[in-house]
Amino acid sequence: MGRRGTNEGSIRKRSDGRYEVRITTGIDYKTGKPKRASFYAANKEGAKAILQKEIYKTKFLQTNDTGTITLGQWLEEWLETYMKNSLKQSTFISYRGYINNHFNGIADIKLKELTIKVIQGLYNYKYEEEKLSPKTIKNMNNCLHKALSQAQKEGLILNNPCDGVRIPRGEYKEIEVFTLDEQKKLIQESYHHRYGIFIRLVFVTGLRIGELMGLQWQDMDFVNSCISVKRTLNRLNTYSGKNKTEIVLDTPKSKNSARVIPISAGAMEDLKKWKEIQLKDKALASSAYKDSGFVVTNELGSYMEPKTFRDYYHRMLEKAGLRRFTFHALRHTFATRAMERGMDSKTLSVIMGHYSVAFTLDTYTHVLSSHKKEEIKVMDDLYSLGMCKTTEKLMYPIIVEKKQEGYHLTSPDFDEIAIDVHDLAVGMEKIKTILNEKCKECFIPEPSKIEDLNVSHIGWVMFVLVFEEEP
Repeated sequence: MGRRGTNEGSIRKRSDGRYEVRITTGIDYKTGKPKRASFYAANKEGAKAILQKEIYKTKFLQTNDTGTITLGQWLEEWLETYMKNSLKQSTFISYRGYINNHFNGIADIKLKELTIKVIQGLYNYKYEEEKLSPKTIKNMNNCLHKALSQAQKEGLILNNPCDGVRIPRGEYKEIEVFTLDEQKKLIQESYHHRYGIFIRLVFVTGLRIGELMGLQWQDMDFVNSCISVKRTLNRLNTYSGKNKTEIVLDTPKSKNSARVIPISAGAMEDLKKWKEIQLKDKALASSAYKDSGFVVTNELGSYMEPKTFRDYYHRMLEKAGLRRFTFHALRHTFATRAMERGMDSKTLSVIMGHYSVAFTLDTYTHVLSSHKKEEIKVMDDLYSLGMCKTTEKLMYPIIVEKKQEGYHLTSPDFDEIAIDVHDLAVGMEKIKTILNEKCKECFIPEPSKIEDLNVSHIGWVMFVLVFEEEP
């Protein structure tokens, strides 16, 4: 058997139970003998993965002088070798999109020549000219930062230039939320549609559409009235092939997205009725029916794709006379109503499956804004410290001065009250009306004591009773 060539390797089981991976990495030019490296794994599968990775890496580094490796070459190497088996498919596809559609403009730059200024210029262009959102650019930078961090570990670059870039802030884009009236219209319309139950369900759970489509009956706890979110169902691009897609049943978006959501008795009753509808579907379809175990199904028992369900949803909106809200607006509306009704932010964050309470508060600041005028009233007691706010009858002094044309009436407790009248009785009634109105709209000062008043020799004091009950 001939000697192993460069970039070839072998796997053998050691006496201690571990697996050794040996790979020929080149020639030792001093001795003329092959250069080999050894790696170890606990099992054969792990050893195979190491062998494939090291062969790929060695080939890549030998065919590309590390000084001439371009960003585009490295991004491909990083995505296929390091990330393909460690990312959710949806994240892998999004990274593939960033590399193909956004980093392609700087792909030919040598990795060692990539600078903060180059990356910042790209992001500024994408934001200003292509109108990408700050969120998209932030996601792009997360992708690039990870790739360059790996390059730094490999010794291909000294520093990660992504550390120095600034993400455009942009203007805050208000999220879509149904008003109470719009929500009522859609809920009323939902009762006339086969899948209306699920619109109502999202209004009280905040489920994402992929989570809703991925629900199975085994996730329903009818005893404790709750739903377990364990999986998502989405149509995604395949790993290979730009125009090929497939249905992917996967774990939820993040660790926090796998959660248990309590639901109302009404929603549980709706789900029981839906199960009866599925039984009727099964009876009608007979042998054509497929008992898939999914909650959201068509008449033949098969799962429903998110796009198909969105189409039903948009038709419901149209029938209800509402504009074309995104499906995610249902989720935002749930969170908004929950905060309006006083649900604490920690509980809401858990129910929504957010990664932090801070994210929940940042996303739904509009609730605080719309209710701040009402909520700030709880602070009124602090503002009124040392002042009298009461509904008891109070006697306020009015200083009356006789003038040639009539009478001049003033209040020592309300500087802005000063009127001139011909008829004193009429004037006192006006003062009484003004005082009662003033005391309704602001904090009430204590009435001045008569001994503290400064009355001229042509004047005298009369009293007005405020908060006098209507006859």
